[in-house]
Formats: sequence, C-alpha cells, structure tokens
Amino acid sequence: MTDGIQVAALEDIPVGEGITIDRALTGTADDIAVLRDDDGSVWALNDTCTHADASLAQGWVEGGFVECPLHSSKFCLKTGAVQGMPATRDAVAHRIEVRDGNVYLYPRGI
Repeated sequence: MTDGIQVAALEDIPVGEGITIDRALTGTADDIAVLRDDDGSVWALNDTCTHADASLAQGWVEGGFVECPLHSSKFCLKTGAVQGMPATRDAVAHRIEVRDGNVYLYPRGI
C-alpha cells in the first residue's frame, strides 16, 4: 500500500478533535482514530482505549496527546505511548500523510 488510504479532507477534521475510520476500510483489527492536534498536525492511533472500551476519536486532543473521554487515560499522538493512567498499555500508532489537503492513512499490521 504505497499510496495510503485517503480517509478525509484535512478541513473535515477540526483542530483539537478526531474522527473514526472504520476497520472495514482499513483492514485492521480495530477502528482507527485520526486526530488533529491544536497545532494542526494530524496523527492516527487505534481508536479503542487500551484501558476500557471508549473511542479515542471522541477524546480531547491537545499538546501532542489525546485524553480518553471515559477515564482520562492519556496517550502520545506520535507514538501511542501511555502518558497517564489508568491505561497501562500503549495504543498502536499508524502513519499519516497530508497531501494536497487530503489525509492519507498507512495502517500498521495489514
């Protein structure tokens, strides 16, 4: 998959928010959250929090992190590393590219 999967127009992802990309499109075991940080950068993590069944795309995105809306676990947008409890397992990070105003996803593990 050298060109990636076009998943959204950049303008469709508000700064500080995320969208969910269905696993049927990505071929991954989990849906993928595509998240736009407050500096405008775009990142992708598996959508389901590793602590409990909550969508990271519905979380708060700011300062290089996403905070789960259920129990406030915090994950690094770049690496998926846990930055705040109660989660203890990292989220899976995926590669993203923005080209010509469109967001392309390169899912890991497919």
